[in-house]
Amino acid sequence: MWSSTLSRVEANKIKRVKTFSIQAGSSIGQGFALGKINLGELEAVKVSRFKFIWSSNTQDEKKGVTFYKPIGIPDGFYSLGYYCQSNDQPFRGFVLVAREIPSKSESTHISTGIALPALREPVDYTLVWSSNDGSEERLQGCGFFWLPQPPEGYKSIGYLVTCSPKKPKLDKVRCVRADLTERCENYQAILDVGTRFSEFPFQVWSTRPSHRGMLGRGVSVWTFSCNSCWVPGQELPIACLKNLDPTLHAMPNCDQIHALINHYGPTVFFHPDEIYMPSSVSWFFENGALLFRKGDSVGQSIDVDGSNLPSGGRNDGEFWIDLPSGDRKNSVKSGNLGSAKLYVHVKPALGGTFTDIAMWIFCPFNGPATLKVGVMNYSLSKIGQHVGDWEHFTLRICNFTGELWSIYFSQHSGGVWVNAYDLEYIQGNKAIVYSSKNGHATFPHPGTYIQGSGKLGLGIRNDVARSNFFVDSSTRYELVAAEYLGDGVVSEPGWLQFMRKWGPTIVYDVRILPSVLRYSMANIFIKLPVELYGEEGPTGPKEKNNWVGDERG
Repeated sequence: MWSSTLSRVEANKIKRVKTFSIQAGSSIGQGFALGKINLGELEAVKVSRFKFIWSSNTQDEKKGVTFYKPIGIPDGFYSLGYYCQSNDQPFRGFVLVAREIPSKSESTHISTGIALPALREPVDYTLVWSSNDGSEERLQGCGFFWLPQPPEGYKSIGYLVTCSPKKPKLDKVRCVRADLTERCENYQAILDVGTRFSEFPFQVWSTRPSHRGMLGRGVSVWTFSCNSCWVPGQELPIACLKNLDPTLHAMPNCDQIHALINHYGPTVFFHPDEIYMPSSVSWFFENGALLFRKGDSVGQSIDVDGSNLPSGGRNDGEFWIDLPSGDRKNSVKSGNLGSAKLYVHVKPALGGTFTDIAMWIFCPFNGPATLKVGVMNYSLSKIGQHVGDWEHFTLRICNFTGELWSIYFSQHSGGVWVNAYDLEYIQGNKAIVYSSKNGHATFPHPGTYIQGSGKLGLGIRNDVARSNFFVDSSTRYELVAAEYLGDGVVSEPGWLQFMRKWGPTIVYDVRILPSVLRYSMANIFIKLPVELYGEEGPTGPKEKNNWVGDERG
């Protein structure tokens, strides 16, 4: 069973850790899970009470979209735009509302020299779209979408929806000074009204900051974008907020991080027929993993903490790690579940209004793939296997409340975000993560997932199921990085700085495929994960794009 809020015990933990943070003299953690976040000149609050305004008409009510006006806004705060969501999802949404914080660093208008407030009313509204066909007799039940027109030097953050062709009052929303905003982009389509249903096509999208990751300062307001003729790549007429607070005080401190992992840490289940288990990195090194250098056929043993690995630089092909030779090779390939742990990287997300807890797991070996073609399955004896397999999943925590918002499941060359209400739970608020047989990609539910081309009926099988092989990340983990806490707060292990491959590179010849599959494989391979082109050990976590950037999805 999933709960959207922290228990009383966990809430008390947060408060105790907050007291520790204040005594330690650091601002980080003082604003975590307090319901409001200081963004510099603006303070933002999460509002989740809404009034129904309009719903799109479809034959299936569950496929419709409903638009809401935020209500219960605290005194002194202002709406920045309305909210919408699909009718087939649990009602769990929110929008941010904002108030101005008095500041000595107010911007000054170039021509007048007068300080500009952070928030101002729009000067007008533009009607973007209406479900009305132009008939005054059929206004009842229609929706009208309005874009606030901002004063010079300001940006609109969201749209308003009404049931009348009359323009909304100007005081119903606020625009934000441009330097307090960041560019945003369309993310996921929510509604698509084609010409079959309306004279004018119309689309509604969720939005997200264009610049994301742990260095991004854009803050999602959770309003929506809408238009009749949007072109991919085109700049939107609305923006998101920007966090100008250099301290990121709403991020959790070190003790709060541990409390969150203890409370939310998922249990990772491996397939009952899994042969290639995870292990700790230190076990891998202790049991004979070798460091090779280009041009040298003899490998060097690796210290248990990886301190003798070349650090920094880039993946230039000069070094790589490989399995030991001889009798120990197969035993090391099998891993050691008893030593396995999750390696944790904590970083800001969406301008420090969320926390991403990326959990990395290491497997000494990635097994061969199984190719599905129609109703047939072909075991690929070598294709897909490689030494050194790094996989991960990421918990996204809301810094306004401390609740688990979603989990990202990494799946070979991509991945998917899954909302907390769509997860499986094993105990309290601890979700289940399923690791696929041989390949160790992560999934939210048991079953068989096909990665490839549905149109061709071809793809790689990812089989996941619950078993007696599991790792509880809430207790078996190691915090390896949290850069925002400052230098020296988290001691990074030496192996984390190794930027080269954790396995050798072998390019496959298509002739090792089953004969029935060799014909036109050049075209088929385009649809398959890149891992199938050859055996190539992955780089470590710090060399991945999502270490600094956002997840792919």
